[in-house]
Amino acid sequence: MTYAEIREAVARLCAAYPGSYWRALDRERKYPGEFVDELTRSGFLAALIPQDYGGSGLPLGAAAAVLEEIQAAGCNGASCHAQMYVMGTLLRHGSEDQKRRYLPAIAAGELRLQAFAVTEPGSGTDTASITTTARREGDRYIIRGRKIWTSRAEHSDLMILLARTSPAAPGMKRTSGLSVFLVDLREARGNGLSIDPIRTMMNHSTTTIGFDDVAVPAENLIGKEGEGFRYILSGMNAERILIAAECVGDARWFIDKACAYAKERVVFGRPIGQNQGIQFPLAKAYANMRAASLMVDEALRRYEAEENCGPEANMAKMLAADASFEAANVAIQTHGGFGFAEDFDIERKFRETRLYQVAPVSTNLILSYLAEHVLGLPRSY
Repeated sequence: MTYAEIREAVARLCAAYPGSYWRALDRERKYPGEFVDELTRSGFLAALIPQDYGGSGLPLGAAAAVLEEIQAAGCNGASCHAQMYVMGTLLRHGSEDQKRRYLPAIAAGELRLQAFAVTEPGSGTDTASITTTARREGDRYIIRGRKIWTSRAEHSDLMILLARTSPAAPGMKRTSGLSVFLVDLREARGNGLSIDPIRTMMNHSTTTIGFDDVAVPAENLIGKEGEGFRYILSGMNAERILIAAECVGDARWFIDKACAYAKERVVFGRPIGQNQGIQFPLAKAYANMRAASLMVDEALRRYEAEENCGPEANMAKMLAADASFEAANVAIQTHGGFGFAEDFDIERKFRETRLYQVAPVSTNLILSYLAEHVLGLPRSY
């Protein structure tokens, strides 16, 4: 299946989930289980899982195409996008036994791996300062601590967790002593693990998670103990590229909606799209969306060629998030009062795309990264 065919198939699937479906979920803050299940049955959520483990074995570009089209159709890929990039931690660094045990079930939709527990209330984006601990006791680790902004934990069977297995010590590298675990949420719930939903401005199914001496089998350690930060870091480029593709899809949706409205809305005897005050912002938003899309393509090219794509992945995420937010503002301005009306879906999508100025990494941190690692300026943090 070509990328064009993938995009067409995703668009057909999404057509069965119109704005009314998403508005109803948004009001009640419900998880789109039907939508996610259909994406799973269609094989799209297993795009990156190798064929040996029941997936399609496609490159990251295929996953980017899927997520971009979901957003361009007015749907919300954030409900399940993490499964694509969180799975990579298991695929790249897990043992053969772990991969055989979990990946086929994830590909078949028998298990959901959509939760990624890294951030803590006191650490924010300073991952090296996390305080959640994993203490080895015989054939298990005992987890104690707290995570925040862990999305989809209530709707996942498995979770990737970053915890400290060695205490920080003077002279020790800040990122040392961190390890990654695969936590079976079905077993942990009610056995020391608590999940508390956080109501946010968008329906993102995010939570705070408490670990009160949660026992995790030692065999669920992914890779080597103490190497977890490196494992997590290796998946961040993929995450940022896929989020960027989603933002491009969002921008496309906003621009398409605004242009259609500008052609049909008549004020003072003429369509408002005839006015340059409407045309110019839309044209600029389109140009910025296309530029961001090209950066996503370059980041994908480098990623798939196994070249260093850190700068491109970060720039793609920043530029695409900026483009989607610009397009969102233009869409509201074009629609006037109707842009704030629930039935037009613009206010919902506006809230959803606003997130990507902040997460999964804030624009300011991307700029700091580029200043230091690309421009050679002194480290700012």
